[in-house]
Amino acid sequence: MLDTNLVMFLGFGLTLLLCALRVPIGLAMGSAGILGFGLLTGFEPAFRLVSHSVISTFSDYTMGLIPLFILMGAVAVASGISADLFRAAQLWFGGFRGGLAAATIASCGGFAAICGSSAATAATMTRLALPEMKRYGYSERLATGVIAAGGTLGVLIPPSIALAIYGLLTQQSIGLLFMAGVVPGIIAIAFYMATARLWLLKRPEDAPAGSVPPLRERMGSLAKLSPILLLCLLVIGGIYGGIFTPTEAGAVGATGAIVIAFSMGRFSFERLFASLAESVRTAAAILTILAGALLFGYFLTITQTPQKVAELLLGANLGAYGTLLVILAVMLVLGCVMDSAAVVILTVPIVYPIITQLGFDPIWFGVIVTMTVEIGMISPPFGLNVFVIKGIAKNTNIWEIYKGVTPFIITDLLRIGVMILFPSLVLFLPNLLR
Repeated sequence: MLDTNLVMFLGFGLTLLLCALRVPIGLAMGSAGILGFGLLTGFEPAFRLVSHSVISTFSDYTMGLIPLFILMGAVAVASGISADLFRAAQLWFGGFRGGLAAATIASCGGFAAICGSSAATAATMTRLALPEMKRYGYSERLATGVIAAGGTLGVLIPPSIALAIYGLLTQQSIGLLFMAGVVPGIIAIAFYMATARLWLLKRPEDAPAGSVPPLRERMGSLAKLSPILLLCLLVIGGIYGGIFTPTEAGAVGATGAIVIAFSMGRFSFERLFASLAESVRTAAAILTILAGALLFGYFLTITQTPQKVAELLLGANLGAYGTLLVILAVMLVLGCVMDSAAVVILTVPIVYPIITQLGFDPIWFGVIVTMTVEIGMISPPFGLNVFVIKGIAKNTNIWEIYKGVTPFIITDLLRIGVMILFPSLVLFLPNLLR
């Protein structure tokens, strides 16, 4: 019988090695999980586990919310709804110096309420906002920093794919998690806007002064957005009001987005098929990660990794908040080199029992985890949102993006500190439904 500690380290080492070799994270975790499980129990049970785990993952009813919310966002992009959202924000926020930066942040928040994906939010805003900001004379550093940071709102503001995955992993209410993300999401938008404003107080040459458009024009922009705003309210309100399950809400949102897109006259069956294909590809990638994580989770269970990590952290006598900070620091480091969904899937099954044992609220912790891993999406050396912007705006200097996003990383760290000190900011709305 092999030593379980040795096999545990081999499993983690193999996962990191495969990730370094650019093997998709789901396949990396699944392969390491199968090998480790097989070494400890025999490969026949390990292979039976593969079929059971994968089939149960892909046939789970609740998993349907992932492709449905992704489809809702894909339709919004293909039909031009996201462009309407940016133009409306531009009209309302563009009347002062740095108004386009504030408009971009507001648009990221609005699009996040349709999409739920950070990378998709960053990609969409790069195509829409970056050319506009450059045309008006914004510095490349400020423009790209705002887009990269604003894109992370897609991870937090409901419907959030990351919060949904956390709920599926921990068996917590996805509806409560979505509600818990509302106030922190609004605070994030306010913090990012304040950061951009402070930036321009120090470096006013990075953005021009704005001009206030007529009120009629601004009100007209809201009229174009009213159908999709009502749809978002219906979806989120339906979840919170107990009318829909999250999966049913995803179906309502996707169907409503398609109907609205066709009624606007800027959609076609060709674009619909392209949106369906995109949502299938994205959802397949996420579900593959989940399936691989389940296999790796079984491996962690038989090696008793969660219990060993819990003993190590609790035995260090760091106190509840000291232990929490260590966990968040590890997640932050992992988020700099791995996709946010992968970090959540890899770490939450290990640390979740520790968090509950320490007495922290699991809904609150889900939001804190989401906020922590979103920092990794804009931090070197990986920074998924940074590479998304660089991939679309190929002439942009990647170091300028990193310099531009640094003030927003500091803001994020401060924001997490506020949420830890004042957990009621996260739990206020969920507690109304408990």
